[in-house]
Amino acid sequence: MHELSICQALISQVEDLARDNQAVAVRTIWLKVGPLSGAEISLLEHAYPLAAAGTVAESAELFIEPMPVRVRCRICGVESEASANRLLCGECGDYHTELVSGDEMVLTKLEFDTESKER
Repeated sequence: MHELSICQALISQVEDLARDNQAVAVRTIWLKVGPLSGAEISLLEHAYPLAAAGTVAESAELFIEPMPVRVRCRICGVESEASANRLLCGECGDYHTELVSGDEMVLTKLEFDTESKER
């Protein structure tokens, strides 16, 4: 299951960001995942607790927002949603399209707890 290695890379990135922001804990992690990203959302959700165990993100809640597949038609120029297995223009139905989005996995937001600096 390569979703575990994806989650481990995510946690590494989150730990770097937490360290850069002097965070003592991560509360929430938001991802956007497209259907063509190569990762299954349900498997990411199952692998995440394993990857986060013993890290600053151990108790963080993971939110995953599915992204639609979007294509731009080379014939009519319209940008539209498409299904993952049929990258057809939603306007004219042509197959001469280019992928605009749907193959990405993006860390969009983190919520940290920072240490109080009271002395």
